[in-house]
Amino acid sequence: MTVMRYPDGHKEAVREKIVRVASEALRRHGLEAVSIPALMKQAGLTHGGFYAHFKNRDELVAEAVRAAADETGGGALAPELSLAESLRRYLSMGHLEHREEGCVLAALGTDGARQRAPVRRAFAEVARGFLARIDAKLRPGRAEGARPSDAALVQASTMVGAVVLARLVDDPALAERILAAARAA
Repeated sequence: MTVMRYPDGHKEAVREKIVRVASEALRRHGLEAVSIPALMKQAGLTHGGFYAHFKNRDELVAEAVRAAADETGGGALAPELSLAESLRRYLSMGHLEHREEGCVLAALGTDGARQRAPVRRAFAEVARGFLARIDAKLRPGRAEGARPSDAALVQASTMVGAVVLARLVDDPALAERILAAARAA
C-alpha cells in the first residue's frame, strides 16, 4: 500500500490559507458572524480539517487579527511611507469601502474587548503595534519599544475613529468630509 505524503510546507501553506480567508471574512462580516464550517468551505477545505491546524476558534481568530494587522503594517502604514502618504491611504474611501482588506482595528476593534482572552490579547498587541507604527512616523529614530508619544496617541485615535465614524454615517459625501478632516488634522 502506498501512502501519499504531502510536500514539505504543505501544512503551513494550508494554515496560512485558512488564516488569510478568516482574516478577510472576519473583517467583512464581523467576529461573530463567521462560522468555522463556512470559513473552511470558503478555503476549499473540510470542517474536520480545521482541528489539524488550530486548537479552537479563538486561536484562529487571534491569528487572523494579527495577520490583518500585518497587512496594514505592510500597506498603508509601511515604514517607507511618509506620515502624509500613510494618512492618504488609510483615510481614503478605498479603505472605507473595502473593510475586508483594511485595518482590523477600524473594522473589528470595538468588538475586540468583548472577546475571550486569546482574542483580546491579539487585539491589544495589534493596537500597541499600530501606535508604535504611527509613533515611528512622527518620531523617526525613536528607541525600539519606546512608549508612544501623546501625538501618536492622538493621531492613531483620529485615524481609527475617523474610519469607524465615516463607515457609520451612511452618507458618502459626509464620510469623505470626515476622512478629509482627519487627514487635515
